[in-house]
Amino acid sequence: MYAVIETGGKQYRVSPGDTIRVEKIEVDTGGAVEFDKVLMVTSDSIVSVGTPLIDGAVVRGKVLEQGRGKKIIVFKYKNKSKQSRRTQGHRQSFTSVKIDSIDL
Repeated sequence: MYAVIETGGKQYRVSPGDTIRVEKIEVDTGGAVEFDKVLMVTSDSIVSVGTPLIDGAVVRGKVLEQGRGKKIIVFKYKNKSKQSRRTQGHRQSFTSVKIDSIDL
């Protein structure tokens, strides 16, 4: 059994027992979280596809950790004009969630 959910502007394929990293959610570590934007659910040979969402479908999970990803460097450079160079760093915040159940 698996489901396709949407959170943080991205779509994730999840099954019970999976651990996923999503955009930051304001829930304490160890807290419960519910994803109600379920786009598709598959169990055995039955496939349910929403238009765009499946009414009443919920994916439940538990927050494992809040954190920030690895630092990436953003370097901007303009060739032959004004000797322009600019360096920036960025670390994206994330929430790690363990999927417990998929309910229809």
